[in-house]
Amino acid sequence: MPHGALSGHQPLRFSAPSMSVSLDRIADFLGTVPLFRELDRAALRSFADITREHKYGKGTVIVSEGDPGDALYIVRSGEVKVVLVAEDGREVILGVLGVGAHFGELSLIDGRPRSAHVIATATAGLLVLRRADFRRQVEAQPQVAWALLMELSRRLRQADGTIGSLVLLDVPGRVARVLVENATPGQPATLVKPLTHQVMAHMVGASRETVSRAMSEFQEKGWISVVRRKVSIVDRAALEARARPQL
Repeated sequence: MPHGALSGHQPLRFSAPSMSVSLDRIADFLGTVPLFRELDRAALRSFADITREHKYGKGTVIVSEGDPGDALYIVRSGEVKVVLVAEDGREVILGVLGVGAHFGELSLIDGRPRSAHVIATATAGLLVLRRADFRRQVEAQPQVAWALLMELSRRLRQADGTIGSLVLLDVPGRVARVLVENATPGQPATLVKPLTHQVMAHMVGASRETVSRAMSEFQEKGWISVVRRKVSIVDRAALEARARPQL
């Protein structure tokens, strides 16, 4: 990777929760995160007590590939992207994470270096739990370990699907898959998070122009509608069919 291809990575600076941001408010938030959802109030407070909150400006590198894997990060506000960067500077986006999402789970288990870069795509507030603190709490709250296994299983299945789509689907099929995966339940639906054509291009390994043509095709067929950059899913079944490999 060219020197300077990623800028803004700085040593993490922690600040303990202030009086105005009480442990109760952090515990309330943790209770909405699937990893901690099954915990009782006392357990949530015990995890809240070991969190530290840090804010990152848009474009800031939060972690870099190869950094020590010593913490779990939970997105409390804003948004981040998980990316791989090629030697020539090209990006492949592995995921876009919003409020309630988290990253760094693998490092909690094996302590190995980070496998990708994570960059703030908007001003982001993150809760950080150090590996040693997290493991001590998990020993007292083993249901969190089970939730962590469920999350890792979900991500492994998602990764299998992504690999399969890259091998078996053409670009429109991959774009359809991204739309379905990021849409709210039901029909009509909207995208959970706004995704530009450039971001989708980085997610499916194609050019922005090719993604734009696929989106135009879906609009013409009445599968989606786009109003002021807001994408709505009109015909989910058609998109799901387009996202399945044609064997």
